[in-house]
Amino acid sequence: MQTFSMKPADVRKKWYLVDAQGLVLGRLATILANRLRGKHLPHYTPHVDCGDNIVVINAEKICLTGQKLDDKIFYWHTGYPGGVKGRAIGKILAGKNPEQVVIKAVERMVPRGPLGRTIMRNLKVYAGSQHPHEAQKLEILDIGSLNPKNKRS
Repeated sequence: MQTFSMKPADVRKKWYLVDAQGLVLGRLATILANRLRGKHLPHYTPHVDCGDNIVVINAEKICLTGQKLDDKIFYWHTGYPGGVKGRAIGKILAGKNPEQVVIKAVERMVPRGPLGRTIMRNLKVYAGSQHPHEAQKLEILDIGSLNPKNKRS
């Protein structure tokens, strides 16, 4: 029996809509990363972008467990000597780009390199409930019902 290796021309992508309101950030990010990568499919091929397109809405209303809103800090480097900067997740969620929290959490779970950058183009994250992707006929992906631990009230 031959091992099936998918080619980029064979890929059929679906569009999913995820409402992030009340979902735990880490659990949401792992499910999104696996779906973007295509690991939920029986014909998963590691070197091909065979995952789905995902639209996440209400990213500003995600939950974190424990004291992570104040204690967990996202760091970045400006490129200058001594240029390490950091900001708490709570301040990012209250700021002007709260969707960056979800984007960075998923980005750090996909592979680095050209394939990872291609995969991340399939993720669209919006802070509010409005999005411009109605024409794609999105299927609803209810992550909160997959496991009771995925959702906080």
